[in-house]
Amino acid sequence: MKRNLWMVVAWALVASATVQAQGGSSTAAAGVGWSDLTSEQQQVLAPMRERWSTLPPGRQQALSRGAERWQQMTPEQREQAQQRLQHWRELTPEQKQQLRGRYERFKSLPPEDQQRLRENFRRFRDLPPEQRDQLRNRWQEMTPEQRQQMQQRWQKMTPEQRQQMRDRMQQRRGGR
Repeated sequence: MKRNLWMVVAWALVASATVQAQGGSSTAAAGVGWSDLTSEQQQVLAPMRERWSTLPPGRQQALSRGAERWQQMTPEQREQAQQRLQHWRELTPEQKQQLRGRYERFKSLPPEDQQRLRENFRRFRDLPPEQRDQLRNRWQEMTPEQRQQMQQRWQKMTPEQRQQMRDRMQQRRGGR
């Protein structure tokens, strides 16, 4: 049960950081009473019952949303979330700060750029592991100048040119 609570707390921290970054919300001021939680939310949040009323209203809101999301997850999604939380716990404070900065930069992008990045990530994630490793290695072997040049070339391409580039790369990989 404690493991579930930590997952909900992690979700709530991300959610509350987002709300604070957006300037808060009027509904957060009201908070959530323990009796207003569903029985499923109460079950997930049971370790916090005694101190629930002392939590700030925004934290109550975030925790209740996190518990709701937790209940809607499949067992596989919960396992993945637990693995991500464990990975997060193992990061150094510097690594955590770096990731927070990346997340803030991502959130500051226009929605179409966020969507483009999500699609690129999905495309990368769907590659066979060997191809992902090859791409990572090639990127890491580049100098910062080479990386910047590649990024600039990519940004100047039209969507059609980018697709042609992907197709050529796919053909090269298939021909090996």
